[in-house]
Amino acid sequence: MKTAITVHMADRVKNLPPYLFERIDKLKREALKRGADLIDLSIGDPDIPTPEHIVKALQGAAQNPAHHRYPSYEGMLSFRKAVADWYSRRFQVNIKPENEVLSLIGSKEGIGHIPLAFVNPGDVVLCPSPGYPVYSVGTLFAGGFPYFMPLRAENDFKPDFTQIPEEIYKRAKLMFLNYPNNPTSACASREFFGDAIDIAYKYNIIICHDAAYSEIYYDGNKPLSFLEVDGAKDVGIEFHSLSKTYNMTGWRVGFAVGNKDVIFGLGKIKTNLDSGVFQAIQEAAICALETDDSVLCGIRDTYQSRRDALYDGLSSIGLTANKPDATFYLWSIVPEGFTSETFSAYLLEKAAVMATPGNGFGDSAEGYIRFALTVPVARIKEAVERIKKIL
Repeated sequence: MKTAITVHMADRVKNLPPYLFERIDKLKREALKRGADLIDLSIGDPDIPTPEHIVKALQGAAQNPAHHRYPSYEGMLSFRKAVADWYSRRFQVNIKPENEVLSLIGSKEGIGHIPLAFVNPGDVVLCPSPGYPVYSVGTLFAGGFPYFMPLRAENDFKPDFTQIPEEIYKRAKLMFLNYPNNPTSACASREFFGDAIDIAYKYNIIICHDAAYSEIYYDGNKPLSFLEVDGAKDVGIEFHSLSKTYNMTGWRVGFAVGNKDVIFGLGKIKTNLDSGVFQAIQEAAICALETDDSVLCGIRDTYQSRRDALYDGLSSIGLTANKPDATFYLWSIVPEGFTSETFSAYLLEKAAVMATPGNGFGDSAEGYIRFALTVPVARIKEAVERIKKIL
């Protein structure tokens, strides 16, 4: 009788750390299986529906047979023009749609793939800690070495470039930055981006700025695009996603813009690994990018009311949190006597409230926990009451 083969994972997979949000999904399923009335403040997945006019644009485009064939990997020129026009309106940045824009199957895909284009085994990639896990995971897939730049409260959650050794800079090929920041909600200044650009010039480092949260902001505090700063396009690119801005996480559409040679390199990877974004989704994305800002103001108002409810609630029970100017996260210090892991487990077990342990974003985030503003105000207030009872 024949037996099944023995399957051995490649070292690059065996050596990967467990993916944070996969673990959270598992805990969520287990809690729901137990019948818990779960209030999920863990994963940044908007609960607000995609605006109706965008859905209708997809419905109409999906009926066009021209969109039923393979798309191009770089994206329809009409989509890339819409991206360039959006950058011009929103940031006053001039982007050439022909060679400075690339469609992505969500920005995560581009972030994960870009080290394959520019990183050789042993090269260094500068990654923020805490930070989106894909920065370091993509680096590991490419055989690179993630060098973690701590983001600390005393430095307004910015990396201290003076603390990175010269030999690391000389080996570095990429630097990932992310502002407004996930998970800390920090925003970047023009001066900070200027410092990063100076380093990129000096050491020939490509900057990859993840701007997924640039449109979720409060009190009129519009975040900067990295590309607004002089010299940015000489040294790097910016990733953007329609996921958070237009509540389109499941649609998987985003883009990269900036330095044409970096865009070309990422495109070389994509043309060999995927077949681009479904063109009907690109048509809907064009509709999204042309959306009147009044629609986005309504979305921001919803998140602002949630932010205020959660911030005020946590403060009232003695939990110290930031009050963010952008993103839909609150970054909170865990109470004395807990670690990030034990506090998140305590909230889940005793209050059926899910939050993300900070150390899942990197060792520098031990002692913090992240709350996502992805449930209505009434549920946020209930979550606060439940936490109050168990503390």
